[in-house]
Amino acid sequence: MTDRSPFSLAGRSALVTGANTGIGQGIAVALARAGATVVAAGRSAMDETLAQVTQAGGTGHALRVDLQEAGIAARVVAEAAALAGPLDILVNNAGIIRRADALDFSESDWDEVMNLNLKANFFLAQAFARAALAERRGGRIVNIASLLSIQGGIRVASYTASKSGLAGLTRLLANEWAPHGINVNAIAPGYVETNNTQALREDPARSAAILARIPAGRWGNPSDIGGAAVFLASDAAAYVHGAILPVDGGWLAR
Repeated sequence: MTDRSPFSLAGRSALVTGANTGIGQGIAVALARAGATVVAAGRSAMDETLAQVTQAGGTGHALRVDLQEAGIAARVVAEAAALAGPLDILVNNAGIIRRADALDFSESDWDEVMNLNLKANFFLAQAFARAALAERRGGRIVNIASLLSIQGGIRVASYTASKSGLAGLTRLLANEWAPHGINVNAIAPGYVETNNTQALREDPARSAAILARIPAGRWGNPSDIGGAAVFLASDAAAYVHGAILPVDGGWLAR
């Protein structure tokens, strides 16, 4: 028996990408509050996130990187480990969205979204797993998927393709790495108040239609996703592999 909560992340280190704002920030703060040392990575300054981590009683570090740079994944994992110690948790949150009718969608918007949302996430997971296996350790990978990993959406062709691919990749990596003690799962956030949904929230008709379908009756907030990430990163989810966990206020149940 132990007095340690199965949800405690004390003594563990986590890398969270795209953690400067929104869902990534909410996850970084939640992991820190649960006891993890957090490395917040991305192209933007992480001052606000680190301030919230400190306010939550946690420890955090910032890592400025462009995750779309070719061949950068191994370096990011190594630099994060140098800051926080060998990584126990990877949260692949960084992502972008481009909106246009499918008939007008540009090749550059397709490539940019796919490179960050899918390619970068795969190679970060690969680098994380290689380090864990070399050190004979397990680990937790949490990919941030989307409702559009399950549904089609409109006017977001590359985003839907990338998030659908990320769901499939989550299952594949779980199949390969579960025997080695690496849990790979994903969260599929619903409609959350972030920069990516600002255009929808500012469109009165779209916002009203969205809210009408959400049983919880509200948009989600980043802390809603943070709690799910703590669960999947913790010992409480030790037997959870390849799951896509919707955190959507009941959207898919409607």
